[in-house]
Amino acid sequence: MSEQSRFMLVVSPLMKNSPAFERAAALAKASDAALHIVAFDYLEGLATAGLVNEQALEQMRLGYIERHHQWLEDQARPLRKLGVHVTTEVVWVERPLQEILIHLHEQPMTALIKALEHESLLSRLMFTPLDVHLLRECPVPLHFVSHVQHALPRRIVAAVDPFHRDGQYQGLNDRILYEADKLATLCNAQLDVIYAHDLTSLSAAEFGFDHASAFFSSSAAKALFDAQGEAFRELAERNDIPAENQHMILGDPAKVLASYADAYDIDMIVMGRIAHRGVGRLIGSTVEHLLYKMPCSVWVVAPEKIE
Repeated sequence: MSEQSRFMLVVSPLMKNSPAFERAAALAKASDAALHIVAFDYLEGLATAGLVNEQALEQMRLGYIERHHQWLEDQARPLRKLGVHVTTEVVWVERPLQEILIHLHEQPMTALIKALEHESLLSRLMFTPLDVHLLRECPVPLHFVSHVQHALPRRIVAAVDPFHRDGQYQGLNDRILYEADKLATLCNAQLDVIYAHDLTSLSAAEFGFDHASAFFSSSAAKALFDAQGEAFRELAERNDIPAENQHMILGDPAKVLASYADAYDIDMIVMGRIAHRGVGRLIGSTVEHLLYKMPCSVWVVAPEKIE
């Protein structure tokens, strides 16, 4: 008998509820999976209270952890009544990223679920938020929950790029569709697949044109469009996606996906990520650009083999 699947829900250290609780419970219930809720606490003022002796400081810290654990138990109680096996944990740590990765290594999870923490552009420019660090380093599927209309998603979109020049994308598109189809089946949701392509970004590198107008006035643009369309159809058909659920849309991927999600009341978008190094890591990826713009939640798939 196979071991029960587990979802890990990372919650705020501020003892506040979020739509991520509802989404995590619904997914765990639907998939008959266990749910582990963990809070990584650290209060700067409490940790550095210079006027309090060390013993009293430790008692204050333990008291806060106990209150938070009791709060998590209060949130878990109604979930258990729904039949979900829920465990809770509070960890005192200043920088939670490494602790999260350690948890995922020691306790294999089906996915990591977390409420998206909206950060200002200035804040993101000054330092890298935890969500972006997780986006780059989380070894399991990562579900950022922001807007939730339905506990279980009713409409899911898979975003693919079958014509990307980066070799790291090889096999990732199939994995995206595999994960998206699995989620759609679990949630009894409609699944659409989008390939948002931007010919302008490819013109100079692929065909050596200095100006976009020269590129689009040539037969090369039509040849590229046809080749992209064929690659997309082949990918979709290989994964049994009906023609009416295939959408190839011209435009900047981030803008296309955000607009589509808003127009069609999409509950979740499934995307892939690749590792970025050097300048590419600094600039980020499409999914990083989308993270704070999407009007729906995002499920991020790492490039790994389907077992």
